[in-house]
Amino acid sequence: MRKILKIAAVVLILLILAGGIAFYWLSRPEVARFSTAELSGRVPVMAAQHPETFPTVKVLEATGWPAGQAPTAAAGLAVQRFAEGLDHPRSIFVLPNGDVLVAEAESPPRDTSGIENKVMGRLMSKAGAGGKSANRITLLRDADGDGKAEVKSAYITGLNSPYGMALVGKTLYVANTDAILAFPYVEGETVMSGKPKKLVDLPAKGTNRHWTKSLVAAPGGWLYVGVGADSNIGEKGVGNETRRASVLEVRPENGYVRTYAAGIRNPVGLAYYPGSDRLWAVVNERDMLGGDLVPDYLTNVDEGDFFGWPWYYWGGFVDPRVAPEEEDRRQYVKRPDYALGAHVAPLGFTFTDKLALGERWANGALIALHGSWNREPVAGYDVVFVKFGANGKPVDALPIPFLDQFVAKDGKTTRGRPADVKVAKDGSALVADDTGGVIWRVAKAG
Repeated sequence: MRKILKIAAVVLILLILAGGIAFYWLSRPEVARFSTAELSGRVPVMAAQHPETFPTVKVLEATGWPAGQAPTAAAGLAVQRFAEGLDHPRSIFVLPNGDVLVAEAESPPRDTSGIENKVMGRLMSKAGAGGKSANRITLLRDADGDGKAEVKSAYITGLNSPYGMALVGKTLYVANTDAILAFPYVEGETVMSGKPKKLVDLPAKGTNRHWTKSLVAAPGGWLYVGVGADSNIGEKGVGNETRRASVLEVRPENGYVRTYAAGIRNPVGLAYYPGSDRLWAVVNERDMLGGDLVPDYLTNVDEGDFFGWPWYYWGGFVDPRVAPEEEDRRQYVKRPDYALGAHVAPLGFTFTDKLALGERWANGALIALHGSWNREPVAGYDVVFVKFGANGKPVDALPIPFLDQFVAKDGKTTRGRPADVKVAKDGSALVADDTGGVIWRVAKAG
């Protein structure tokens, strides 16, 4: 009997060791094999898939900016604080009179039950997110033209994780996480005096994992909304992704809503190419295929486009983790125009037609890369410039650093994270730094 017990104990110990080794093997960090440069551009490297049972976790702790410190601008440019003391400034909208609106928001309250949600909550807290949302839009005004906003006013309060903003005539549209609101705009007001009217509801059920709702007005006045997926690869059921992972078209005159383009995992930033009716978007792609996949991207979005999510990526590469769809649409998957690197998390972007920083930055797009949380080494955490050609498309060249050094020299902490970039009325660039609580202003040196 004793011999049997000893054998059983040895077997149990071996099983525990084998389980520990298996857990270590499955949960070990996956180191990226290619640089962000190799994973960027019109023809990026398409690396081999490395599906992960547990995601690689590389979260930099958000510490904020020490007094007197700032990110580093490209040669010939200077950076200063346009406004500070903001509560997670996420997106920027510049009004015709030069006033600057900033949406201060975080994700809506999340389910904190279960191990996965608790772990995600701790990671978000370390990265400087996951707190109570300010739920407001703040107005900033630089009346004396010294490059600093001396007016900071709570313009609209009581919102629900606001993000996108658009002005059409005398109506200011604000995209909450769950609805578009219409406000009567009066130029010069520092506090919104009018009452909102709800235009349409937006998808926000489930976990609302990708909660931001980007918003842009077309030249004709219709609105386009970027709605991210409620999952990574539809693991909760594609039926739960109705009107998500899409760009929606909203017609303000009658509240009509339809899907304009689909299969776009998380289209966070939207903008029209200057002088045209061509819509562009920056998109966050899927996770857990390794540190080199899948490249986030910048692309033109036309009516009826399908970019493949969740079944395909980058023009037709198959994601084997997703059950085959009933109708094979692989041949119809549109390939994005330009890769930005894997897991760089592009959020806001703007075209540079009104930027007054010199020819180097003309005819292109500035893109705020929020930075990775699941890649070793980390990627993003900067603002880059993508040059466009005379044909209105990105040229065959790599992104150019515009504003960087958000990550501290220790490589373990980050002072801030770029969330949006827009052009001010005076031609300078304004960058929203959400964990730093700052709006940075980039202008010509001197």
